[in-house]
Amino acid sequence: MKRNRLKQIFIVLIAISLLFLSACGGGGNDKKSNEGSGKDHQNVLKVSVDGMYIDYLNEIKSDFEKEHRVTVEITEKDMFETLEALALDGPAGIAPDVMIAPYDRVGNLGQQGHLAEISLPEDGRYDDTDKQQVTINGKIYGAPFVIETLVLYYNKNLIDDAPTTFEELEALAKDDRFAFESEKGKSTAFLANWVDFYMTYGLISGYGGYVFGNDGTDTTDIGLNTEEAIEGIEYAVKWYQEIWPQGMLDVSTASNFIDTQFTSAKAAAIIGGPWSAATYKEAGIDFGVSKIPTLPNGEEYQPFAGGKAWVISNYSKNKELAAEWINYITNEVQQQKLYEMLNEVPANQGTREIVASGDDDLARAVIEQYHSAVPMPNIPEMAEVWTGAENLMFDAASGKKTAEQSANDAVQIIKENIEQKY
Repeated sequence: MKRNRLKQIFIVLIAISLLFLSACGGGGNDKKSNEGSGKDHQNVLKVSVDGMYIDYLNEIKSDFEKEHRVTVEITEKDMFETLEALALDGPAGIAPDVMIAPYDRVGNLGQQGHLAEISLPEDGRYDDTDKQQVTINGKIYGAPFVIETLVLYYNKNLIDDAPTTFEELEALAKDDRFAFESEKGKSTAFLANWVDFYMTYGLISGYGGYVFGNDGTDTTDIGLNTEEAIEGIEYAVKWYQEIWPQGMLDVSTASNFIDTQFTSAKAAAIIGGPWSAATYKEAGIDFGVSKIPTLPNGEEYQPFAGGKAWVISNYSKNKELAAEWINYITNEVQQQKLYEMLNEVPANQGTREIVASGDDDLARAVIEQYHSAVPMPNIPEMAEVWTGAENLMFDAASGKKTAEQSANDAVQIIKENIEQKY
């Protein structure tokens, strides 16, 4: 019995040894598999974009994949949702490697540490304005992708050519064809939503006002209540009090009022953004697009220069590959494809010249107007400007305050909020 028991124990020990060796061998195979999986991960570039860009990226990604022997994995997600989630998704390892961001979000996200610093190609694809859009504190956090700014739309059935000066717009406002039926002496010949600070900034800037000094970086120098800025506000007040209907003063509905007047052929010219073109086409309006007319002081209208950039998550493990991607997708060939498929105006200077030589009125107008446009400050303090200047034009145009009082009050609010929060 004792011998049999020893034999059984011996057999059990052999079995356990075999299991142990098998487990070790299996562990070695698992490790090899994991290493291979890690290598595969390094060969996948995760890209997140709005739905409008999906077809475009699918069209152009294959050449990049072949050249770099990688897979570009595209996810459709709202741009702002992606950016808002980056602070949590990045550390969690679930954020995309690259994404698109509006210019005015690039500096803030970069300063907070969520975006990787990059170098832009020195091949002439960007000018100083383009670079300023994605730079903060001397560091570059994005590659310019598309540009946009405000332009002038005009109804070709109502006027033959685009007005080139505000004096022409003032003369047009005296044309009885554009008299507003509900309010005697008022006209809808030309309309601009100047109670919206984004829309009115081009007027104030054209007169010499500015948001922050030193190219939008000096928050101690706020130029919205300078003598020149006040002159610009006073010019707008003239339109509100002497020419435009009361509906133009309604902050919440003025934009809809303008669209309605233009699409019903009661307004000959309006200031608007490229995003409005689809609405006017759908309404069947035969419209032209041009740069905004010269101001009464002889200066150009200077709206904010907007647009979007490609950016890299600072949490990405594929930063070098991501940098190759954004250099690829912003070259002349891919930017031309962007324009052809989506009609967005490319940031690439070479492609922009080609587009400007074409017969697309809207694209040409955006490019021409962009020359006088001002990059929006991309520092966090800009958030306080939107709040402080929200009622800047309304208070003056409604007669609640003088132009000077309204400007001074707005600047005071901005200064106090910046001092309290930063």
